[in-house]
Amino acid sequence: MAAGWEPRPSADAEGAEWRPALDVPSPGRQRRWTVLLRWLLLLPQFIVVAVLSFAAFFVTMVAWFSALILGRLPESIASFLRSVLAYQTRVSASASLLVDRYPPFAFDAFDYPVRIELRATPLNRLAVLFRLILMIPAAIVSSLAQTGWFAISWVFWLIGIVLGRLPEPVFGATAAVVRYRMRLAAYAMMLTPVYPKGLLGDTPDPAGQPSYSATRPLRLSTGAQVLVWLFLFLGLAGHVTSGSIDYDDSRDDHTEVSAERGAG
Repeated sequence: MAAGWEPRPSADAEGAEWRPALDVPSPGRQRRWTVLLRWLLLLPQFIVVAVLSFAAFFVTMVAWFSALILGRLPESIASFLRSVLAYQTRVSASASLLVDRYPPFAFDAFDYPVRIELRATPLNRLAVLFRLILMIPAAIVSSLAQTGWFAISWVFWLIGIVLGRLPEPVFGATAAVVRYRMRLAAYAMMLTPVYPKGLLGDTPDPAGQPSYSATRPLRLSTGAQVLVWLFLFLGLAGHVTSGSIDYDDSRDDHTEVSAERGAG
């Protein structure tokens, strides 16, 4: 994470647009018993994340007004939101079986293998004003991807138990979903002015971008990209099905009410 909140350009040294980065080590061996009990073990962490997310919601509202006035976030607000986002991402990566190590109950976790990097940049006041509207398309994509991943996560869970690790396509596709969710949250919290992208991985850099971790840059294999598209398809199917069920239920309720009135 960036140490300060002095405004910087939102581009790297080569001029390419810079986005919030996620660092996760290459997929390695995991203890089968921790995979088996992963979500049960993380229950205390889920409670902490829920409390932090609740607090971050109100802080984000204050941040919105501050960004409209100042064109940036005050350091105290930015520091808290960065810490919450980093905490959420560590728990999300552990719950998604990207790492085996248990996340610490602390904001500062410099030795934890999952890290995010955010750069303080000026904010466009007009984009801040319409932030809720602008983020709708990305929020839909993130929701579909997460819903689709959750629909078949039990398969990944079984694979992790049997193999004691995640195959590369599963790791890459899962990391892409976690990273996109992190970038969307950073955009929603006004920690970055850059719109979330990169669900299908990073495009190859002709200049040769240095590799910091297995997810920076995130190069998805064909199998991983197919899985991401599968997540989106399953997520869309799930939402359509849920909408159909809700519609049918409401229609049945209306029919029953009409029948009762007719009988009366």
